[in-house]
Amino acid sequence: MLIVTLLGGLFSTGFVLLKTMLHRGIESPEQLEQQGINVYASIPLSEWQQKSDRETMLSGRRSSQRNYTLLAVGNPADLAIEAVRSLRTSLHFASLEAKNNVLMISGASPSIGKTFVSINLAAVIAQAGQRILVVDADMRKGYAHSLLNCELGTGLSDVLSGQASAQQAIKKTAIENLSFLSRGKIPPNPSELLMHNRLTEFLEWAGKEYDIVLVDTPPILAVTDAAIVARNVGTTLLVARYGVNSLKEIEVSIRRFEQNGMEIKGIILNAVENKSGSAYGYYAYEYK
Repeated sequence: MLIVTLLGGLFSTGFVLLKTMLHRGIESPEQLEQQGINVYASIPLSEWQQKSDRETMLSGRRSSQRNYTLLAVGNPADLAIEAVRSLRTSLHFASLEAKNNVLMISGASPSIGKTFVSINLAAVIAQAGQRILVVDADMRKGYAHSLLNCELGTGLSDVLSGQASAQQAIKKTAIENLSFLSRGKIPPNPSELLMHNRLTEFLEWAGKEYDIVLVDTPPILAVTDAAIVARNVGTTLLVARYGVNSLKEIEVSIRRFEQNGMEIKGIILNAVENKSGSAYGYYAYEYK
């Protein structure tokens, strides 16, 4: 019995190691570039933001009552924000060739810091003097309103369902030049709402009212929402997390967009660490 137990333990360990080897997270931009995948930015993991988040969590208040400190505002000299500024510059030149001024940011999978990247990029753009509108198009789990310390209130779902106008739903934020449209109430049919002509009409209107419109969407490997929104945007970027998302996940994500006739402009590699580290999973996710 002891031998059987030991053999079982060895087999389990071997299986985990094999799975680890087959699903190793990306640990350098070069791994992507070697496959012909354009890397727009590598954003370092911010220790300052981690410390700030821990203090916020330990405050004891409910998540809806917490005041978050955005990295671009709380510590604008952070290396992560310097990388975001570099991304802003790259996007400026990319936008010259785009069909419109609507930028979409999606992710390969959930919980990789996509919204963190989106909101800090928006803040950096606003700080440079451009008028930007952030649209939280994740009508299932969007939390951009928390990062911006805004009320959820009326939002995108209300606009797309015809229950509110964009002018009524868009909110000012504490950051000058940065306006925000929350996800709104969670609808029973997010994908169907995004396929409505109201989305196209809204983004065309917003593109005329603002210098840049940034749309934060759900992860492409979880739901189809990002592929639907992408039809209306000029530039699409994909966030992947260092040590978490595998090359296979990123390739599958890019292929999902291509199957819908959309092109990914490049990858943002987020939370890059100085040391090697990874987490493991698979490239299909529950996101309901």
